[in-house]
Order: sequence, then C-alpha cells, then structure tokens
Amino acid sequence: MDDVDEITLTGLRVFGRHGVYEQERRDGQQFVVDTTLYVSTAAAAASDDVAETVHYGEVAARIAQIVGGEPVNLIETLAQRIADAMLAYDGVRMVAVTVHKPGAPIDLEFADVSVTIRRTSSKTGEPRS
Repeated sequence: MDDVDEITLTGLRVFGRHGVYEQERRDGQQFVVDTTLYVSTAAAAASDDVAETVHYGEVAARIAQIVGGEPVNLIETLAQRIADAMLAYDGVRMVAVTVHKPGAPIDLEFADVSVTIRRTSSKTGEPRS
C-alpha cells in the first residue's frame, strides 16, 4: 500500500447498552473507542480541502451513532460494525478499531477490557467521490 497515512481518533466516549447480561443492557455504560483509518492524505495535503480526506468529525459522529444504537452482546461485534462503517468511507484502505469496556462486569479490580480488530477494504484503487 503506497502512500498510506493514518487518521486516528482516540478516546471517543459514548454511552451504550451492549453486553451479554440483562443488567448491562438495562443500565448501559460508557464505551471508549479508538479508531485508526489508513488512507492517503496526499490529495488533501496538496489541495488543503477537507473534501479530499476523511472528515474526522463525521467519523466520530458515525461511531457514536453505532455505539449508541442497537445493542449487541459482544464488543467484538461492536468493533466489527464500526470497522464496516469506516471501510465504507471513500479512500479508506484499512482500519484498526479498539473498543474499550472499562465498566465490564468483572468481580475483580481491573483497569480496562478491550478488543482490537483490523480489517482491510475489499475495494482497491477506487477514486474518492
């Protein structure tokens, strides 16, 4: 992958109702998402035009919509939904998504539980719209 740059959004906190247990779905909790999009930013750097890149504000809003939306049992599923949405953006070649669940129902002291997935786009060489 030539000219692959990174756009990273770290620490996006969103309330959601994901989990295996009824209590998690009823009460909900904060989830934290880190996302790195692998794209070429060369056109945007040359033109200084946001239309030539992936707008990180739109990325944040889309992730928040997914996390705050329909509940799933596993954070693995949640991470996959986020990855699929990020790969739908024009020019995104690969994505890394970490979903943190710091309030996971574990009866021991812990700092965080997270799942990280990496997915590659099946689209190759498609022009930016």
